[in-house]
Amino acid sequence: MKNTFDREAFKEKLDAMTSFPSLYMFKFIVQNGKEAEVGSLLPNNKMELKESSKGKYVSVTIKAMMSSSEAILEVYDKASKIEGVIAL
Repeated sequence: MKNTFDREAFKEKLDAMTSFPSLYMFKFIVQNGKEAEVGSLLPNNKMELKESSKGKYVSVTIKAMMSSSEAILEVYDKASKIEGVIAL
């Protein structure tokens, strides 16, 4: 079963819960070696990495000042093109 992402519902929640501009925390999980691809989504922000216990995956956390819910969704849209990425 494939999970579907309700973009509009997520946008509505972001708008209801956040006043922009706001600091937003992005969290992704990728295969080890692909963290630079995730980092390129928000290149001017600090990226925190945490390797999985077996070293196969890396958790990537990036905090970025975002101007709108649409800007956040654009990052997630770009991230979805990275093979094997999981957005949390």
